[in-house]
Amino acid sequence: MANPTTSSKGNEARTTAGQTFDKARDTAANVADKAKDVASHAVDKARDAASTVGDMVSNAASNVGRKADDLASSAGSSIKNFGDTIRENAPREGILGSAAKTAADTTKQVGRYLEEEGLSGMMEDVTSVIKRNPIPAILVGVGLGVLIGRLLRS
Repeated sequence: MANPTTSSKGNEARTTAGQTFDKARDTAANVADKAKDVASHAVDKARDAASTVGDMVSNAASNVGRKADDLASSAGSSIKNFGDTIRENAPREGILGSAAKTAADTTKQVGRYLEEEGLSGMMEDVTSVIKRNPIPAILVGVGLGVLIGRLLRS
């Protein structure tokens, strides 16, 4: 027959081992839950950071667009003034006077257009022309590509 003290010590050891196993399993589950929470928090932080960066890029692009419109308006004003200078300093009569008047008028119109429309207005107009005339726009694009290619090759 088995020794009663040995049997009770075996039972005690099994109980202690079972309790230790349960504690280890609970601790592992807690660690896994905390790791999930930390990972979820990290994903939320990364998502917030990406959103912030996206907003900053959008604001920067908007500022660049406004600056480009301001510069185009300023350039338009300068071109318009150049048209006035041509008109003041060019001959008034004859073929040269007629050509100077046409150049001054055209220069002033270009300056006024740039001043009023800005770069964004120009882009809208170009887009509209391309939509109305797609085949000529493609041909002009190909022609410009060939011309630029030849200039860069030499």
